[in-house]
Amino acid sequence: MNIVDKADDEILALARPLWRDLVKSSNEGKYGDFARNFSSSFARAMDQVAAGHQFANSELARSLSEEIDPLGIIRRGEHVSVLFRQRSTRKPGEWLGRLVLGYEDGQVRIFGASIF
Repeated sequence: MNIVDKADDEILALARPLWRDLVKSSNEGKYGDFARNFSSSFARAMDQVAAGHQFANSELARSLSEEIDPLGIIRRGEHVSVLFRQRSTRKPGEWLGRLVLGYEDGQVRIFGASIF
């Protein structure tokens, strides 16, 4: 199955809980929980040392609001990018959250995640 063939509401139903889990584990600084739904290639690229440094040194990474607004979905190849408006509980303003999803071994996995 290719995730790009799913309807927007189906993709959002998959993406919201994954993003929510990323926000929660980022706020708590728990790398193991943060990475548990990563694809194998993304897990290799996002090592624990880099994530630990981000968690320790980024006020934003430790103060993400649970309130998000989906902005859109971009389909490309075998992956979708789900875009969210992300806020902080401590920093004023808004950020763009990007969650890249696809299938690996028959399960939806995270192939990329970032906040700009």
